[in-house]
Amino acid sequence: MLTGALGNVGRTILSHLHDQYTWRLLDNQSPDSDFPYDVIVADILNTTAVNEAVEGASAIIHLAGDPQTSASWKSVLRNNIEGTQILLEAAVNSGVEKFIFASSNHAVGHYESDPNSDPSNPNSPFPLDGTELPRPGNLYGASKAFGEIMGRYYHDEYGISVLCVRIGNLNGDAPPVDYARGQSMWLSNRDCGHLFDRCLQAHYGYEIVYGVSDNDSSYYSLDRTRDLLGYSPQDNSAEHIS
Repeated sequence: MLTGALGNVGRTILSHLHDQYTWRLLDNQSPDSDFPYDVIVADILNTTAVNEAVEGASAIIHLAGDPQTSASWKSVLRNNIEGTQILLEAAVNSGVEKFIFASSNHAVGHYESDPNSDPSNPNSPFPLDGTELPRPGNLYGASKAFGEIMGRYYHDEYGISVLCVRIGNLNGDAPPVDYARGQSMWLSNRDCGHLFDRCLQAHYGYEIVYGVSDNDSSYYSLDRTRDLLGYSPQDNSAEHIS
């Protein structure tokens, strides 16, 4: 099952993995007439609709929510926090085996404001590897950190496998120009597809990993993503920057 299926990440996953799995798609918007897949149109807070959609699924990739970094507390509380809890509860009740939560680089955004943030500084917290505590840079990031914590609870309490992927900057087939931060955390389309394929195939209990390409200037270590998931990214933002 894939929530938020009509968003950028959802469409990218489907474009690379549509033939490899039997997908059940959920979104709060109706697709355009040329969208090639059936979509369950429902709000993530509609408990009845969510329970029905989850029934029989073996794994969930949860992308749905307000993705705006300027999102208000009211919006992230409703769409990101309450929605994630409703979906986790439905997953446990339906016997879902794996819950893959789309977290974000914004869950750790304030590491970049650390006075020692320069990677050349021996006291720098970078590169981050997923074992550090959250330091959200905005309310959106705080909602993603809360989702990670809820995933921890549902894993410990009920045994469901939960993987939190702190996604970088999905920016198509080339990294952004004149934006060093975006280049550092770029995730190419094909690496995104491969990453979520590995999320579905790998075995884990509860983990937090980073989802970026193999960028020379990355803020994030991919060692745990490689070791835990067998992730083998093919792209590097440095190869696109002259």
